[in-house]
Amino acid sequence: MNERQTLFPLPRAVASWRRCGPVAGLLFALALVAPLAGLAATAVAADIPPDQLVRTTIDRVVEIIKADKAIQAGDMKRILEVAEANAAQHFDFQRMTRLALGANWKLTTAAQQDELVREFRALLLRTYAVALKEYRNQTIMVRPTKLAPGDTETMVRAVVNQPGAKAISIDYDMERTPKGWKVYDVTVAGVSLVINFRSSFDSEIRKSGVDGLIKSMAERNRSAAAGEARK
Repeated sequence: MNERQTLFPLPRAVASWRRCGPVAGLLFALALVAPLAGLAATAVAADIPPDQLVRTTIDRVVEIIKADKAIQAGDMKRILEVAEANAAQHFDFQRMTRLALGANWKLTTAAQQDELVREFRALLLRTYAVALKEYRNQTIMVRPTKLAPGDTETMVRAVVNQPGAKAISIDYDMERTPKGWKVYDVTVAGVSLVINFRSSFDSEIRKSGVDGLIKSMAERNRSAAAGEARK
């Protein structure tokens, strides 16, 4: 099967994130593996300010990467095991999927929404897991975030410094929930990953309908999983 002919193309945002490589993977992973480092308690996480949550979790993730030989060796199975076990803690995948679909979300049934969220979640996890395994001691500075009383949304800004390369800006759009602050979009160097999926999703829906989009994402995820199993 020729993936370019049968599956929707990954958008420009993914190419931008992959150029950022390990930095993008590391920052997405901050929400994926943090609970393994002691941030799993919902009651505690709910009280942590968003910028502190990002800063603390990045530090914890770096510790995990440095200690986990399987991750260092690029073991995708191990990386995805960690991600799958903990991704829901700090990311709102339903909102991310809804944003990616835009107006098309209103055309979906409840059952289709469940499938879309599940497949988009798997697609995002693999996108960032690929980058995570390439982490090479970049340094990350998280800027302080000012919150007014009653604020329910904010943006946490980070800057990644790489030796011999231009600094990269990474912004987290976050919302306050009863279980703490959750990320619903991440923008790298001005490129929003979630929003940039919208054009490719819209094109697939116009061509094959919502079920066609679900099928395309499922095929891409199965193809990726099969490739990992062969390694």
